[in-house]
Parts: sequence; C-alpha cells; structure tokens
Amino acid sequence: MALYLSKSGKLLPHFKQKICSLGMISLTSIGSCFSQNPPLSPEHGKTPYAPPSLFASRRFGSVKAENLASITNTADSQALNFPGGMVKFTPELKFISDLPEERIHCYRVLDESGHLLTSDFVEIDKDIAVKMYKDMAMLQTVDTIFYEAQRQGRISFYVTTAGEEAINIASAAALSMDDFVFPQYREAGVLLWRGFGLQDLANQCFGNVGDNCKGRQMPAHYGSKKHNYFTVASTVATQIPHAVGAAYSLKMEGRDACTITYFGDGGTSTGDFHAAMNFAAVLEAPVILFCRNNGWAISTPVSDQFRSDGIVVRGQAYGIRSIRVDGNDALAVCSAVHMARKMAISESRPVLIEALTYRAGHHSTSDDSSKYRPIEEIEWWRAVQDPVARFRKWLEIQGWWSCESDTELKDRARQEVLNAIQVAEKMEKPGVGEIFTDVYDFPPSNLRDQEKLLRQTVLRHQRDYPHFQL
Repeated sequence: MALYLSKSGKLLPHFKQKICSLGMISLTSIGSCFSQNPPLSPEHGKTPYAPPSLFASRRFGSVKAENLASITNTADSQALNFPGGMVKFTPELKFISDLPEERIHCYRVLDESGHLLTSDFVEIDKDIAVKMYKDMAMLQTVDTIFYEAQRQGRISFYVTTAGEEAINIASAAALSMDDFVFPQYREAGVLLWRGFGLQDLANQCFGNVGDNCKGRQMPAHYGSKKHNYFTVASTVATQIPHAVGAAYSLKMEGRDACTITYFGDGGTSTGDFHAAMNFAAVLEAPVILFCRNNGWAISTPVSDQFRSDGIVVRGQAYGIRSIRVDGNDALAVCSAVHMARKMAISESRPVLIEALTYRAGHHSTSDDSSKYRPIEEIEWWRAVQDPVARFRKWLEIQGWWSCESDTELKDRARQEVLNAIQVAEKMEKPGVGEIFTDVYDFPPSNLRDQEKLLRQTVLRHQRDYPHFQL
C-alpha cells in the first residue's frame, strides 16, 4: 500500500472522514452564519463544501452604484449600507473591548496519555499512522545527532524542531505532493515525509557536491524542486507573501492544489505577515497560513510581542477563516490541515491555523535559551507535552505499536543518521564557480571579474582554502 501522496493531487486515500460534526455542517446552516461568496460550482470541476464551525470567517458585501438608491431610500433609519456592507447604528457610546473575557479555545483530540477526547477528527489508517510516528521519531534522532555534530565543529550551524515534531509530520501527512510548501526553517520533517532522504539532509548541512543547493545555503536551509519545497530563507516572514502569490497563481490556473506557508509567532510581528494576510483575504488565494506559536521569537516572549489573544484572532480581523489547535497533538494538527486544505481548494479561500506549542530546544545552535527562561520550564514541556510520546501512546492503545518496535526503530534510526553524516563528511565541496551560476544565463562583466579575482586569491592562499575546488 502506497504511503505517499499521489501526483494526481487527490487527498490521501487513507483518510476517512468520521461521521460527526466536523465537516458535516450544511450549506443552509453556514449561510445563516456567514455572508460570503458561494463556493465554486460543479461546472468548474469543484464540489461545493460546507466548512466546519470550528473555523471562523465572515465576508461583507460592497456598495455598488446600482444600489445607491436603496441606500438613500432605506426604510430602516437604524442602519446604513456603508462601503463594505450594511452597518447598524447604536445610541451607546461603547468601545470594543481590547481583550476578550476568555481566550479562543484550542482544538485538541488526544490528551497527554494518548486517549481520545472527541470523535470530531479525521481518521487515518494504520499504515499512515505508523509512518507518521516513524518520521517523528526519525526527526528527533536527526535533530539530536546533527546538533551534536555542530557542537563538535563538523557543521557550522543547525536549528532543531524539538517540541514541534507533530506540527511537521502531521501537517505534511494531510497535504498532497502537488501542494507547494513555503517553509520557515523549522520544517525539515515536511521534507522527510515527502521523501527527502537522510543523505540529502546531511549533504545540505555539510554543503558538499551532493547538496542540491550547491553549498550556497546555510546548514538546515533546505530546498527541493522535486518535492515542491521552496528553499528556506533566513529572512523572517518573507516566505508568507511568496506563498500567497503562488496560491493566487494556482487559482488562476485552476489547479487542484494549494500552498502552505509556515512561520513563527515572531514572523507575525513583521509587515510581510500583515501584507500577505490582506493580500490572501482580498484575492481569496487558496493558501494555508500555518503559524507555529511556540512562545518565543528567539529570546523575545510572546508577552513582549503583542497584546492580542495570540495569532488566531488576526485571521478574523482580516476576514480569514481561522482555527487554533494543540500543536503537540498530531491528530488535531492532521485534522485541521486536512480540513483547511479542502476549504482552501474547493472554496478558493485562505485559512489561518495557529498551532500552540513550545519550543523545547534552543532557537538555534547560536542560542542559549537557559539565559532567558527557566531550565525547569523547558524540561517540563519535554517530559509532559512531548508530541512524539503522546502519539506513540495512542498507537499503543490502538494495538499498532510496541516497546520492542520502538527500541528497534530508534536504534536503526540512529545508525542510519550516523552513516549519512559519515558519507557527507567525505564528499568534496562544490567548485568555487558554483557561487556565480544559476542567476544569469550569461554572467555580466562584474561577476566574471569577481570570479577571476576569487580564483586568483584561492591559488595564492591554498593553505587557507584547503576545501575549495577550482
């Protein structure tokens, strides 16, 4: 049975929608709650889909010239059709509250012991569930060994996904291979799920001739055209408007696919985030905006970043359907992304997902998070809220996993990662000429001069550049 998504762009054949309230709301009930454009009609090759009430959205009508008469002659003097839609008047001098009395609830399927809390989720079969766990466990192993390799001076930099393994793997499992991924830098698990191998990861981190980025990227800044995974950029949040623009392109082409972009809570403090949100909402781009709210933008806590109730409320402000999920719950993440993808494509609309989690490791190997948060806090999250352990407990309850299987998996994973690193270390570095390729068809004179100067410098100082291949 195939474990990967087909190139046809269809949803995972292994997913089976539970007969429950999630996704079972009728179009009639939706219409009573929302005023919005209708979903694409069957004549366009799309099936109308009723979104679940978990996602909040609203779209207002606009004033048109032919309706001006009705505005001035309205019988209801307590309302007026302003540009943007009908607004009721009130005699009360009342300001909107700065903060709600209660925070937006967080969608969760599994408790810390791996037991189901609801039947309101998308089912996955044994093969997919086991693959999800294996990839999460492998991701933990990769992070541990690559982090150690950086500390040993074998690679220059690394960033882990500690505490966010479920976000990586569970979201990837709900996508199609035809969907385009615009990552931040903590989504290596999405690549693993899509078939990017351990040797590919190691080659990129060591920047050798096997690196498809040709050694021009920082370690852990992956990219793969084959896997529809756009190359990571360290610049914060620049990938968000890119994802929205690409989604709009897919919409114009009538493709049965969407884009997904990942970003942290810190990324939402940038102008790119807000511009992308408005762009996505107004042009109704089929994009999933996935925020990993792990509590910290490097050393800046969310309490110093914003006063709002997290990120989910910003979706409603921009007119984007939104949901908050437990980022440490693989089934909750998988269900939310599965439903968001269906809505994004069938209704041609953006969807915002805020996954609440905790960054259980340092921001990167350049950071020491013990300087700004208690070690006891970090250890508690690692021990009590580990998303990999929670999902394993659910698998064991299902009778799909055992302690013996777990020991065998982790021993094999460690050996495979170590072997990949040893192979990557022995491979040559790309030639210096690769620094100047893949931008211009015919390099301009200034680049040709720079390449010539670089080659001369390397030849004069070969001891200082032992790994440079001319």
